Amino acid sequence: MKTLIIAEQENGEIKPSVLNLITAAKKISEDITVGLSTANTAENITNDIFSMAKNYTHILAPATTFGKNFLPRLAAKLDVSMISDVIEIIDSETFVRPFYAGNALMELKSLDSIKLLTVRSTAFEASAPIESTQKILTIPENSNFSKSRLIETETTVLTRPELSAARVIVSGGRGLQSASNFKLLEKLADCLNAAIGASRAAVDAGFVPNDFQVGQTGKVVAPDLYIAIGISGAIQHIAGIKDSKVIVAINKDPDAPIFQSADYGLIGDLFDIVPALIERLTQWKKK
Repeated sequence: MKTLIIAEQENGEIKPSVLNLITAAKKISEDITVGLSTANTAENITNDIFSMAKNYTHILAPATTFGKNFLPRLAAKLDVSMISDVIEIIDSETFVRPFYAGNALMELKSLDSIKLLTVRSTAFEASAPIESTQKILTIPENSNFSKSRLIETETTVLTRPELSAARVIVSGGRGLQSASNFKLLEKLADCLNAAIGASRAAVDAGFVPNDFQVGQTGKVVAPDLYIAIGISGAIQHIAGIKDSKVIVAINKDPDAPIFQSADYGLIGDLFDIVPALIERLTQWKKK
């Protein structure tokens, strides 16, 4: 069996998620190739991989916007099923994925000749840096899909850890009431060297960009500490944070669903609690 991992890249750098995918791939086979595509659109990536796909038994991609963009297209061209959001690999044919917003797990077996998987990187430990046993392959650009083209790329400049790799995340919800109030979370994040996230409600309200969204339709995270501030705890949000080691919730509504998933809860006005927490952390750091 031969496994091909399609690594996600940004500004020419391979994202750390490739190390988690290597751990997942090792549960299938030791014959692993890390593929690097320089194509700029999902259509071109798909066509480039299609030309070499039959050389592999398994093709893995991260369960991010990148992987979810091209892998279904590749599955359609190969006439095979795509298995999404894999969180456990039992053997080369049997996989586990969540459904019903993470409230249930499905164990499924695929008999397709080529198995296409998007893998949740948060479900697997990172491997050691890419070793000589993992071959690096630059996927040649053979296609030129004329019906779509890349005009411009807009990226958010991060001054804090990336959400999917952060050890600490401070997230805000609709309870923050406005975009300007997210500056309060920025101060707290600075104290903790944390990434900033948001619920879908906060993103839909225009408080922060889409890149900040955590949840089933955003980014799935698994930090050591997740602080949910003014977030009610809709099931779609919980699905994206349930693998966090410690969840702390701050909400003035004692009946907010977030408290059912939190390890620690503070019931009260976030505009009183968060400034007090920032002050205490600032004093502690000065000692």
